[in-house]
Amino acid sequence: MNDRERMRSVFAEDADLYDRCRPGYPAQLFDVLTAAVGEGARVLEIGCGTGQATVPLAARGFAVTALEPGEELAEIARRHLADYVSARVVVAAFEEWPLPPVGFDLVVAATSFHWLDPAVRMVKAADALRSRGALALVSTHHIAGGSDEFFAQVQQCYERFDPHIEPGQRLPVADEVPEDPAEFHRSARFSPPEFHRYEWEARYTTDQYLGLLMTYSGRRAMPSPARDRLLDCIGQRIDGDHGGVITKRYLTQLALAKRFG
Repeated sequence: MNDRERMRSVFAEDADLYDRCRPGYPAQLFDVLTAAVGEGARVLEIGCGTGQATVPLAARGFAVTALEPGEELAEIARRHLADYVSARVVVAAFEEWPLPPVGFDLVVAATSFHWLDPAVRMVKAADALRSRGALALVSTHHIAGGSDEFFAQVQQCYERFDPHIEPGQRLPVADEVPEDPAEFHRSARFSPPEFHRYEWEARYTTDQYLGLLMTYSGRRAMPSPARDRLLDCIGQRIDGDHGGVITKRYLTQLALAKRFG
C-alpha cells in the first residue's frame, strides 16, 4: 500500500464519526450541476464517503452510481440513500472499477479527486463520460473568517505538538485560493473548466470541532500521545477563550468541464 492509499484508508477507521462531523456542500452547487446536465442524468460519483454529496444528487433526480472503497462508509451511505431507488453504492476504488459500456452524463468527485492516482484520474474520468459529458471536481478549503482569533491562537497548539506544521502558518483569504485549470488542460480531454465558488460558515461546539479534526487524515495519522495533547490544547482554547463554540469559514469550489467529443 502506497502513502496515498494508506492515508485514504484512514477515513474508514471511524465511519460514524466521519458521517456525523464532515460538512456537506452548498445547495447552489447542485443547482449548477442540474443546469449543466439536466434532471434525470446518469451520474458517477467517485469516493462518496457516507453520502454528503450523494444524497443531494439523488434528491435532484439523478441516477447515481456512487463508488466508495471503504465498506463501512459505503454502508452508511446506503442507509442514507434508502429512499432513492435511482441511487446505488458500489464498494470499489475508481482506479480499479470496470467502466460500463454506456458513458455517464456527469462524473462528480466531491473532496475526493486528490486521493486518486494522478496518472489515471483524468483519463479514466473522461473515458467514463459520454461525448460532451461533464466532469465536476469539488474541493473544500479552510479560509480566514469566522472565529479568526481562535484560529490565530490555535496555531500555537499545532506548532507545539505537530512537527509537520510550519511556524507562522495562517488561513488564506478566499481570494488567495487559486483556480487551477492546469490538470484539465494537460489531459487534453476536457474544455477549459468553469469555476464556481461558495463561501459559507459552520458553528462547532468543542466536541464537534474535535470530532471534525479526527476525520482528517493528517490528524488520524499522528502518533496517539502527540495527537491527544494537540486535541486537548485546542479544546482548552475553545472552552476557555471562546465559550465552548467557534465558527469556521469554508470555501467550496466547483470546477466543471465538458469532455471533448
